[in-house]
Amino acid sequence: MIQSDKNTRKRLDKETTSASTLSGKGSGPLQAESTQWDGKSFDELRRECLQNGVLFEDPDFPAADASLFYSQSTPVNIEWKRPKEFCENPKFIVGDADRTDICQGQLGDCWLLAAIASLTLKKDAMNRVIPRDQDFDHRYAGIFHFRFWQHNKWLDVVVDDRLPTVRNNLIMLHSASNNEFWSALLEKAYAKMHGSYESLKGGSTMEAMEDFTGGVGEMYETKKAPDNLFATMKKALDRGSMMGCSIDVKASSSKKHPLKLNILIIVRIFNFPVLKAKTATGLVKGHAYSITGLEEVTYRGRKVKLIRIRNPWGQVEWNGPWSDKSSEWDYVDRADKSRILNNSEDGEFWMEFEDFKRNYDKVEICNMTPDALTDNTKRHWEVEVLEGSWIRGSTAGGCRNYIDTFWTNPQFKMRLKDADDEDDVCSVVVAVMQKDRRKLRIEGKDLQTIGFAMYKVRGEPNGDDYLSKDFFRYNGSIARSKTYINLREVSERFTLPPGDYVLVPTTFQPHKEADFIVRVFSEKKATAFCFLQPPPPSSPEEETDEEKGLRRLFDQLAGDVRIRSDLIQHNEIRCSVLHVVCSVTVFKPFSPGKEIKFEGLSLHTCHSIINLMDVDNTGMLEFQEFKVFWEKMKKWIMLFLSFDTDRSGKMSSYELRIALKAAGMHLNNDLLQLIGLRFADGKYDIDFDDYLTCIVRLENMFSTLKRRR
Repeated sequence: MIQSDKNTRKRLDKETTSASTLSGKGSGPLQAESTQWDGKSFDELRRECLQNGVLFEDPDFPAADASLFYSQSTPVNIEWKRPKEFCENPKFIVGDADRTDICQGQLGDCWLLAAIASLTLKKDAMNRVIPRDQDFDHRYAGIFHFRFWQHNKWLDVVVDDRLPTVRNNLIMLHSASNNEFWSALLEKAYAKMHGSYESLKGGSTMEAMEDFTGGVGEMYETKKAPDNLFATMKKALDRGSMMGCSIDVKASSSKKHPLKLNILIIVRIFNFPVLKAKTATGLVKGHAYSITGLEEVTYRGRKVKLIRIRNPWGQVEWNGPWSDKSSEWDYVDRADKSRILNNSEDGEFWMEFEDFKRNYDKVEICNMTPDALTDNTKRHWEVEVLEGSWIRGSTAGGCRNYIDTFWTNPQFKMRLKDADDEDDVCSVVVAVMQKDRRKLRIEGKDLQTIGFAMYKVRGEPNGDDYLSKDFFRYNGSIARSKTYINLREVSERFTLPPGDYVLVPTTFQPHKEADFIVRVFSEKKATAFCFLQPPPPSSPEEETDEEKGLRRLFDQLAGDVRIRSDLIQHNEIRCSVLHVVCSVTVFKPFSPGKEIKFEGLSLHTCHSIINLMDVDNTGMLEFQEFKVFWEKMKKWIMLFLSFDTDRSGKMSSYELRIALKAAGMHLNNDLLQLIGLRFADGKYDIDFDDYLTCIVRLENMFSTLKRRR
């Protein structure tokens, strides 16, 4: 239950920073990018609503079933309501935002709730994620915003305050106080960033903790933990790190509960008991908890290490030794007992650290900086951020088990020039993170199983000296991730001698596609950069039917070029052949009816496509580049079909804006207006030919800008 004096607690001071600026600790202001399709900021949107006397309705995340679920229909009659429609005196934050404000709804996102509970213990980070320039009283316009870290940049996510309810009760995350809504709106903003509420089902607490802080995570297995794990966790908590823990679901209990999601919703609404993988001691398997305290007390003449854990449900607690009413507390100093137990809330419990290690399997720690937790000296860390992609048939070579293709993975070379101030070695933390996998669930794409390896190399680093297959055949790694795992990020801490190294991030199996970023933290600045893409590997022994057909088509077209090379200039032949592919071969499988009106691309557009895909600058598309073009073409066509909502065979200039955003192209209003003027006809419609021309040229532009950075 909420504490009776919560309403009288002192309110936190309002932030003085603007909606688009974050105060990065010791690093100057950080810019938070608007995620709205029209590029407008929270302040601009709220000001427009106040001037027009209307409440904000978010067009990017509407109050509709698609914002809830993508794999099923809505099981019950869910109404989207603003807090003022079912609450007499709604407040954004009552008193102070703390861990008691978080109660799980019907959604299986306990991992997110555990991270939010940890966030409430770090006020500076919380003020960054939850701006205080918003409420239901002063300048209320039905609009709120939150800030999240994503792939090395901060995003400002705007939402309206329409929340899913049944019988005037919130069915998602809510506060124990019926008139408090910061936690429900935070969950909605996080769901918007990932595409829907359903996209938040299942995850790692570390993922959300990093999104709240931009920190770097480390994971410990309690059964294989170092002897100083308690001291490491205590130091992490004292330094403001966020921590979570969980119990693995063993094979014997790994089957999902047979209840459908719609039944679970009904169970939540009417407070029926839900069957869970609950142990006899009150712990829940496959459930994410947050760690909120560590203490050492004297018990019967000996020192006992204790840990405080919180269940996001706000109930269901450990009932073993050191639980709330256990007899162990009778043998603890009265002052210590009062201090420790009075600071615990419902859903929180204490247990002995040895019992914790026996019962829990994983501990996740998100450090604000990668300061060595076993070292009393704080360090200043330099960070390099690099981006890459695993592309099937080109740069998705798999782990070293697949030696014939391993060398084709992206390779990042870095030079550790200077040793740490106090040692003869360099402290390095390497983290490899998959991008946008949660958002891609709607397309059936889940997390890839990823890892990395590092190799010591000799010689001056340069941009075209990639490592060949023979190097990896005869040289072992000097450092690597402990395991390959299907998490968003894997990270490891190393101490390495100064020198030149090559980092190879990989998926476990070859031909698994994903985009990723690499973060390299070092005490002294490391010179790091990406190699040029290696030459395409030899054809895989096993190709899909689609790849075999594509290779036959490519060979046929390449033959046509050779036969006619004496008649027309090579560049025109390439564009002419590409024109045939776009007009007939690629287009045909996606248009069984007449949903798209397509007459073919201009030679100028074909030139743009070749410029985009020709990564080795030969002036022509080789097979591996042709395969990448094939995949992009399919994506562009599916985007067109998805956003041509009226199936007119054309896309309105308004639909184009949403399609470009879905393609990852965030443009300001001026550019969007110019694109509309350039490509739309008199009825503000854009046909497929112009749509494809537009998206190819924009992708070319973004690609060129990335190369020049």
